[in-house]
Formats: sequence, C-alpha cells, structure tokens
Amino acid sequence: MISNVNRLSWAIGLVVLSLAGHAAAAPAPSENATINLIRLLVQQGVLKQDQADGLIAQAEREAVQARQAATAVVATPAGAPGDVRVQYVPNIVREQIRDQVKAEVMATAKQENWAQPNTFPDWVSRISFDGDIRLRDESRYYSGTNSNEIVDFARLNDRGPYDVNPNSSSSLPPLLNTREDRENLFRLRARLGMKAVIAPQWTAGIRIGTGSDNNPVSTTQTLGGGFGKKDIWLDQGYLTWKPSDDLTLTGGRIANPFYSTDLLYSGDLNFDGVAAIFNRKLNQDWGLFGTVGAFPVEYTNDTSTSNGSDKEESDNKWLYGAQLGANWAINDSNRVKGALAYYRFDDIEGQRSSPCEPWAGDPGCDSDGSRVAFMQKGNTVFLLRDITPNPLNPSTTPQPQYVGLASEFNLLDLNLQWDTDLPQDLKLRSQANYVHNLGYDEGEMRKRSEGQFANNLDENGEVESGANAWMLQFTLGNSLELKRQGDWNLFAGYKYIQPDALPDGFNDSSFHLGGTNAKGYFLGGNYGLASNVFATGRWLSSEAVYGAPYDIDVLQLEINTRF
Repeated sequence: MISNVNRLSWAIGLVVLSLAGHAAAAPAPSENATINLIRLLVQQGVLKQDQADGLIAQAEREAVQARQAATAVVATPAGAPGDVRVQYVPNIVREQIRDQVKAEVMATAKQENWAQPNTFPDWVSRISFDGDIRLRDESRYYSGTNSNEIVDFARLNDRGPYDVNPNSSSSLPPLLNTREDRENLFRLRARLGMKAVIAPQWTAGIRIGTGSDNNPVSTTQTLGGGFGKKDIWLDQGYLTWKPSDDLTLTGGRIANPFYSTDLLYSGDLNFDGVAAIFNRKLNQDWGLFGTVGAFPVEYTNDTSTSNGSDKEESDNKWLYGAQLGANWAINDSNRVKGALAYYRFDDIEGQRSSPCEPWAGDPGCDSDGSRVAFMQKGNTVFLLRDITPNPLNPSTTPQPQYVGLASEFNLLDLNLQWDTDLPQDLKLRSQANYVHNLGYDEGEMRKRSEGQFANNLDENGEVESGANAWMLQFTLGNSLELKRQGDWNLFAGYKYIQPDALPDGFNDSSFHLGGTNAKGYFLGGNYGLASNVFATGRWLSSEAVYGAPYDIDVLQLEINTRF
C-alpha cells in the first residue's frame, strides 16, 4: 500500500508537471518566465486577473532591479555543464500553488479514507451515552401519636386475598409501619442510557436503572442485604420519529411526555405507550407546546378469576392524556410557562364481583382482575368480592378479599411557572400546580365503601375524601440547573392532596412516603460541588388529611452526579 507521504509527493509532482506542460505549450509573449507563469495561472483559474496584474507589475520591478544589480557584480564563472537555473517565483505564487495542491490531495485522501487513519466508523459517531448516579442517606421519623392500625392495601392485594371476617380469621391485615423510626438508610440510584441516531429523522434509545422491585415511581435501591448483587431493570426503551422541527412522535417505554410536577407524576415515572409532542416558537416572545398520548396502564388477565380456567375478554386499563401549553417571555427578566392537561384513566376503578363462593372451592371471583397492579396509599378502596355466606355457618364464612379503587379518575391538571431574574445575579422560580378529579362522585364512592374498612374514615366510621390537590413551590439561587461548581439554590413548598384527587400509584414516593391523603411542607437546598456534581439536603414533613393520625417526616442527604 502506498504510504501517505508517497501519495502526497506523487500528487504534488503531478501538479508541478501539469503546470510545466502548460507553460511549454503556451506562447511566450514576454521574455520574463515569471510573467508567463502568472499568465498561465490565470488561464488555469488559479489566479484572478486583478491579482495577476499586481504580480506582473511586481515581477517587472524585480526584473529591473535584478538587471541593475547584475551590472554592478563581478562576472561569475560560467555554470558547469548540466547545471539548471531556476527562475525566481514570488512568494505569493508559491502559496497559491501550495494551497491548491493541499486541497486536491486532502480531497482525494478523504474520499479514499486514508487521511484520518485513527478515526472510528460512522456508526460510532451516531451513538451517545448519558447517565446519573445518586447516593442518598435517608431517615424516616414517625410521630408517637400515630395510629398503629393503618392497613397496607398494596401488600394485601399483592399477597392476598385476606380474610376480613373476624369470626373466621385471627390474623391482622398487613399494616404499615407508623411508629418505628428508620434511620440512615443508605440508598443508590444509578441509570445509564444510550441514544442512537438511526437516520436523520429516526432515533432509538435504551436506559437501564437500579431498583429494589418493579415499582414504577422509583429507581432507588436500598443497599444492604448481605452485600448481595442488585437488580437492573429496563427503565426506558423507545423509538422516536421527528418528521419536522415542531413535531415528535415517540413510542415504547418513554420519559414523561407531559409538563407536570411530582404532585401528580413522580420524576422517576416512565410511560408505556405512544405520544405525539408538539413544540413551536411563534415569535421571539411566544411559543406553544402540547402533547397527546395513549398508554396501557394494565392488561388484565384473560381469565376472569384470579386462578380459574375460564377465559373471557380482557378489561384493560388505559390512560389517555392531552395537554396544551404556552411559553411567554414577558421581558428580559421575566418568563412564564403554563399548561392545561386532561388525563382519563379508563377502567382503573375496581368492580364489584357477581356472587361467588370461594369457601366452597371456587377458584376466585370474576372481578379479582380489577384491582390495580400497583398502589402506594391514600385512595379510598372497597372490597371487590361479593361472597355468598355459607348457609351452614353464615357468621363464620371466610371472606377472603381483594380491594379496588372506589373512585373513577378523570383529571384536570393546571400548571404555572414564573421565572424571574433578580439583582445580584439571583433567580427566582415560582411554581403552582392544581389537580381536580372530574370523575369523583362522593355519593357513589360512599355507597361502595359503606361498612368496609379503610384508612380515611372519620370518628363515625364514614369515609372522608375529596377530589382536589395543589402544590406551591419557590426556588431561589444563582442557578436553577446546577451545572457548575458553586451553583446553588434553596427551595421550599407546600402540598395538599385529598384522598381521591389522583391515583395514589404514580406520584412522588418521598413526600409522606408516597400516595395521597397527605398535606405538609418541604424545604431544602442544592450546592454545586463540581461540574455536574451537586449535593442536596431535603426535609419533608407531612400528615394525613383525613382519618387516623399518620405523621411522617423524611430527611434526605444526597450526592448527585450527571454524565
């Protein structure tokens, strides 16, 4: 194979021979060879005529100077036979020839792929990686006045059914920890993502992450367990098509496509489904954005009972969402962002079964599949099974039960954010979020839950609930993004979430340790330790809105990194 040096020498030789050939063939209207060469370069398109005129004038002046100098110099010995005398070529001409040769050689080198021997294949340049690691020390503090009988309905559904008849069961239902503090839990979140540009308008991405289980609202892994290895989960996997600068279509397991806060959707929550995302800048001050999407929350089993052999049509649970928002730059120091969204959760509420007799050997009841796949806590629930009493022992008939959500959920979500630049290079962000459940029907929900055990009961044993949730938050500092060393901000806010304002399975898992039926404040701060490394301290204090006392304080100390 010809080396790069030989290729370059060969190319330069060809150019010089080409120029010499043209000079020999062209007529010589001048005795000055330099002038003839300049005229030849004009014919070849290397020089423009105005450049050539200047060079010719310079060559003629130099020729006159050379002749004058020659008359004053003592005659020199004649050259030996075979000597070659080379006419002087001006510096600017040499530079023009060098640049032309270099351009031609580099073009050939790139075409034949030998100019950059250490470069990687093309597909490598179309793949990028990103990720983050968070180390957290978390402590949870419970009030000594908390009730010690808060039912853990998520565990009841997961490990049930549970016999709710006290005459046939001596065991308690699964209960939440309400009084025993948990201090210095060392926790880790690690995520690694890859994005590949498949074609100019097509992108694919995959992200893996830690997690103690398939909990959708957190990828945080509590460390410990005898130094055992930790699980890795598929956190994202998607395909994106961007037919224009304003429109993006994406599907798979995708990041939250909506503009929202953790009052409704946890920051770690990803959506399974498809979404169309629109974002258009109207002018220097205004922009519009929006999202529509469809997301399967759960495909129910094609067996109507929990362990039966009968097959029937699935009663699938879906989330449909639509959002429209705007950005407004009021002036150089004030920017506003607002959005209104509607979310419809189809068939997420529980269904009362037809009469069934699990005590007589029935494999289950036909509404077992209507219980939700994942719960945190707070929503009003009711018993799903309509169990027929045993006529021989009606009072001691076992009542093995699952629970379902008592309310429907069709949400109206309003978000507003105001960013302000203050003196001394400070920035202030003010956020407000309001959620109202249009599907909430207090009369229907009370009818379903009457006479059943729930966590949001008043002193008379009646259900207390509501359809509203809201949050206010303020962030002040020299940066809101925390990318550089020395960046800092402080934040504080308040949340109020009635039991059935929103599904309890999808919001932030830190405030009140997740779910609804909670109110309280949170505050903290962030400080940049280095580029893309920052420390966070956060205190969250909450209590139950309705029902038995249940106060939880959470302290989180973190080191966050991004790469």
